[in-house]
Amino acid sequence: MNANPPSAAPGSTRPRVLLLHGPNLNLLGERDRATYGSTTLRDVEERTTALGLELGAEVRCAQSNSEGALIDLIHATRGGDDGIVFNPGAYAHYSYALRDALEAVAGLGIPCVEVHISNVHAREPFRHTSVTAPVCQGMVSGHGIFGYELALRSVLHRIAEWSAARGNA
Repeated sequence: MNANPPSAAPGSTRPRVLLLHGPNLNLLGERDRATYGSTTLRDVEERTTALGLELGAEVRCAQSNSEGALIDLIHATRGGDDGIVFNPGAYAHYSYALRDALEAVAGLGIPCVEVHISNVHAREPFRHTSVTAPVCQGMVSGHGIFGYELALRSVLHRIAEWSAARGNA
Protein backbone atom coordinates (compact mmCIF):
# COMPACT_ATOMS: atom_id res chain seq x y z
CA MET A 1 0.00 0.00 0.00
CA ASN A 2 1.08 3.56 -0.67
CA ALA A 3 2.99 5.09 2.24
CA ASN A 4 0.82 8.19 2.04
CA PRO A 5 -2.53 7.75 3.75
CA PRO A 6 -5.64 8.15 1.59
CA SER A 7 -7.56 11.39 1.70
CA ALA A 8 -9.47 11.96 4.89
CA ALA A 9 -12.96 12.96 5.83
CA PRO A 10 -13.58 16.72 5.80
CA GLY A 11 -11.79 18.37 8.70
CA SER A 12 -9.62 15.32 9.38
CA THR A 13 -6.06 14.53 8.37
CA ARG A 14 -6.65 10.81 7.97
CA PRO A 15 -9.39 8.56 6.65
CA ARG A 16 -12.00 7.31 9.07
CA VAL A 17 -13.38 3.78 8.80
CA LEU A 18 -16.35 2.25 10.58
CA LEU A 19 -15.63 -1.32 11.70
CA LEU A 20 -19.14 -2.70 11.99
CA HIS A 21 -20.15 -6.07 13.42
CA GLY A 22 -23.55 -7.71 13.07
CA PRO A 23 -25.49 -10.26 15.11
CA ASN A 24 -23.78 -12.71 17.45
CA LEU A 25 -20.32 -11.26 16.88
CA ASN A 26 -20.42 -9.98 20.45
CA LEU A 27 -20.03 -13.69 21.35
CA LEU A 28 -16.68 -14.13 19.57
CA GLY A 29 -14.33 -16.15 21.73
CA GLU A 30 -17.26 -18.01 23.31
CA ARG A 31 -19.42 -19.18 20.38
CA ASP A 32 -18.42 -22.17 18.22
CA ARG A 33 -14.68 -21.90 18.74
CA ALA A 34 -14.04 -24.58 16.10
CA THR A 35 -15.46 -22.20 13.48
CA TYR A 36 -14.70 -18.75 14.89
CA GLY A 37 -11.68 -19.29 17.16
CA SER A 38 -11.04 -17.97 20.64
CA THR A 39 -10.33 -14.34 19.77
CA THR A 40 -12.87 -11.95 21.29
CA LEU A 41 -14.62 -9.06 19.58
CA ARG A 42 -12.62 -6.69 21.76
CA ASP A 43 -9.40 -8.32 20.50
CA VAL A 44 -10.54 -7.91 16.88
CA GLU A 45 -11.38 -4.26 17.46
CA GLU A 46 -8.09 -3.54 19.23
CA ARG A 47 -6.04 -5.23 16.49
CA THR A 48 -7.93 -3.52 13.69
CA THR A 49 -7.77 -0.12 15.37
CA ALA A 50 -4.00 -0.52 15.92
CA LEU A 51 -3.50 -1.48 12.27
CA GLY A 52 -5.57 1.52 11.24
CA LEU A 53 -3.24 3.80 13.18
CA GLU A 54 -0.21 2.16 11.52
CA LEU A 55 -1.80 2.80 8.13
CA GLY A 56 -2.72 6.40 8.96
CA ALA A 57 -6.43 5.81 9.49
CA GLU A 58 -8.88 6.20 12.34
CA VAL A 59 -11.06 3.14 13.01
CA ARG A 60 -14.22 3.43 15.06
CA CYS A 61 -16.02 0.27 16.14
CA ALA A 62 -19.66 -0.69 16.60
CA GLN A 63 -21.67 -3.90 17.01
CA SER A 64 -25.37 -4.61 17.12
CA ASN A 65 -27.60 -7.65 17.02
CA SER A 66 -30.39 -5.44 15.66
CA GLU A 67 -30.88 -4.97 11.93
CA GLY A 68 -32.38 -1.51 12.39
CA ALA A 69 -29.48 -0.34 14.56
CA LEU A 70 -27.00 -1.57 11.94
CA ILE A 71 -28.88 0.36 9.24
CA ASP A 72 -28.77 3.49 11.41
CA LEU A 73 -25.00 3.06 11.88
CA ILE A 74 -24.50 2.66 8.12
CA HIS A 75 -26.60 5.78 7.44
CA ALA A 76 -24.57 7.69 10.05
CA THR A 77 -21.39 7.20 8.02
CA ARG A 78 -22.56 10.00 5.71
CA GLY A 79 -20.39 13.01 6.36
CA GLY A 80 -18.23 11.37 9.02
CA ASP A 81 -16.68 8.19 7.67
CA ASP A 82 -14.77 7.43 4.50
CA GLY A 83 -15.39 3.68 4.43
CA ILE A 84 -16.86 0.65 6.17
CA VAL A 85 -15.51 -2.78 7.08
CA PHE A 86 -18.61 -4.83 7.81
CA ASN A 87 -19.19 -8.31 9.11
CA PRO A 88 -22.96 -8.59 8.72
CA GLY A 89 -23.04 -12.10 10.17
CA ALA A 90 -26.15 -14.04 9.18
CA TYR A 91 -27.82 -10.86 7.90
CA ALA A 92 -25.54 -11.14 4.85
CA HIS A 93 -27.71 -13.97 3.59
CA TYR A 94 -31.12 -12.32 3.71
CA SER A 95 -31.17 -8.67 4.75
CA TYR A 96 -32.22 -6.63 1.75
CA ALA A 97 -32.62 -3.66 4.08
CA LEU A 98 -28.89 -3.76 4.95
CA ARG A 99 -28.11 -4.27 1.26
CA ASP A 100 -30.05 -1.13 0.37
CA ALA A 101 -28.34 0.89 3.12
CA LEU A 102 -24.89 -0.19 1.90
CA GLU A 103 -25.82 0.57 -1.70
CA ALA A 104 -27.03 4.04 -0.71
CA VAL A 105 -23.82 5.05 1.06
CA ALA A 106 -21.64 3.50 -1.67
CA GLY A 107 -23.47 5.80 -4.08
CA LEU A 108 -22.34 8.69 -1.89
CA GLY A 109 -18.70 7.63 -2.12
CA ILE A 110 -18.38 5.49 1.02
CA PRO A 111 -16.98 2.07 0.04
CA CYS A 112 -17.65 -1.06 2.08
CA VAL A 113 -15.72 -4.31 2.28
CA GLU A 114 -17.66 -7.27 3.67
CA VAL A 115 -15.75 -9.67 5.92
CA HIS A 116 -16.56 -13.12 7.28
CA ILE A 117 -14.32 -15.04 9.68
CA SER A 118 -15.27 -18.45 8.32
CA ASN A 119 -15.31 -19.55 4.70
CA VAL A 120 -19.04 -19.13 4.11
CA HIS A 121 -18.78 -21.10 0.85
CA ALA A 122 -17.57 -24.18 2.70
CA ARG A 123 -20.46 -24.14 5.15
CA GLU A 124 -24.21 -24.77 4.93
CA PRO A 125 -25.76 -24.00 1.53
CA PHE A 126 -27.81 -21.07 2.87
CA ARG A 127 -24.54 -19.29 3.68
CA HIS A 128 -23.20 -19.54 0.12
CA THR A 129 -25.12 -16.47 -1.07
CA SER A 130 -24.65 -12.99 0.32
CA VAL A 131 -27.26 -10.39 -0.64
CA THR A 132 -25.05 -7.64 0.78
CA ALA A 133 -21.78 -8.52 -1.03
CA PRO A 134 -22.92 -7.41 -4.50
CA VAL A 135 -23.18 -3.79 -3.32
CA CYS A 136 -19.87 -3.92 -1.45
CA GLN A 137 -16.60 -3.12 -3.14
CA GLY A 138 -15.02 -6.35 -1.93
CA MET A 139 -15.49 -9.41 0.24
CA VAL A 140 -13.04 -11.30 2.45
CA SER A 141 -14.09 -14.74 3.67
CA GLY A 142 -12.37 -17.66 5.33
CA HIS A 143 -9.22 -15.99 6.63
CA GLY A 144 -10.21 -16.03 10.28
CA ILE A 145 -9.49 -12.90 12.27
CA PHE A 146 -6.74 -12.00 9.75
CA GLY A 147 -9.60 -11.23 7.35
CA TYR A 148 -10.26 -7.98 9.21
CA GLU A 149 -6.73 -6.81 8.38
CA LEU A 150 -7.24 -7.68 4.73
CA ALA A 151 -10.62 -5.92 4.69
CA LEU A 152 -9.22 -2.77 6.32
CA ARG A 153 -6.36 -2.61 3.83
CA SER A 154 -8.81 -3.14 1.00
CA VAL A 155 -11.25 -0.43 2.09
CA LEU A 156 -8.39 2.05 2.57
CA HIS A 157 -7.21 1.24 -0.94
CA ARG A 158 -10.74 1.87 -2.26
CA ILE A 159 -10.96 5.15 -0.36
CA ALA A 160 -7.70 6.29 -2.00
CA GLU A 161 -8.92 5.20 -5.47
CA TRP A 162 -12.28 6.92 -5.11
CA SER A 163 -10.65 10.06 -3.74
CA ALA A 164 -8.19 10.18 -6.65
CA ALA A 165 -11.04 9.70 -9.11
CA ARG A 166 -12.79 12.70 -7.58
CA GLY A 167 -9.59 14.73 -7.81
CA ASN A 168 -9.03 14.90 -4.05
CA ALA A 169 -5.70 13.06 -3.93
